[in-house]
Amino acid sequence: MLDVVVNGTWGVREEDVQEIGRRWAKTLTALKELDGATFGDWHDAGRGDASDPVVLPSGGAVSEEVLADYIERKNDGPDLDVVGYTTSLWAHNPGKLRVTTAIHAGGSSPYVTNSISLAFRSRELDESTEVIRRAAEILRIIAEAWDIDAGQVYNDSQYDAVAEQFELQNSHPRCGRAVYLSAGRAATAPESLDGTYIRTAFGGLVIDLTRGGTTVPDNETIIEANRELRAAGSLTPLPVPIDRDKF
Repeated sequence: MLDVVVNGTWGVREEDVQEIGRRWAKTLTALKELDGATFGDWHDAGRGDASDPVVLPSGGAVSEEVLADYIERKNDGPDLDVVGYTTSLWAHNPGKLRVTTAIHAGGSSPYVTNSISLAFRSRELDESTEVIRRAAEILRIIAEAWDIDAGQVYNDSQYDAVAEQFELQNSHPRCGRAVYLSAGRAATAPESLDGTYIRTAFGGLVIDLTRGGTTVPDNETIIEANRELRAAGSLTPLPVPIDRDKF
């Protein structure tokens, strides 16, 4: 059984569907280059079965124009410039795993958190599968495409353990088996965590507790990493109302 999520969040950043489509296209292009078999045909977020139309076929280039049009079609409200745009796509590889990518972005409300996520699920595979071993690299991809504030890689057990230990709300930044910190957060990060430190675009930092997928940190290791990062101020939540996109 496999259920792993890679996600990223940021604060208020007004963007139109064209810019959101461009960022999404950059993400999906990089994922396709990373693992074309896993990140193949992307389906409309409809019923969730093979009858859903293919929005982006694996045989062609990822199109930001197609994605912008798709986002626009999936959002029809009078206040989208305030609350932002929300939609998703899914890819399924028979005998492998199902991947869902979801976004919420573009609004001007200081009370709404923007986000990008990739969820990996399978009844047949477990976390030893190669794409999950490269999850920290996937976190870097979404961090650079969306210029996020914070992000993480986790499974349900790891997420629940951290949330319970520190009494966190869903929007609060935290460390999973890997964590991304924007430049402001990275400036305070301790150098003592038992993981691989990977510098990224915009001055960000990925700390990979799996060391490139060669080990699986237990919940206590992840909790201790959160404790050190929280003590350093690296995981301080953005203030509400949110007045900026990053820490």
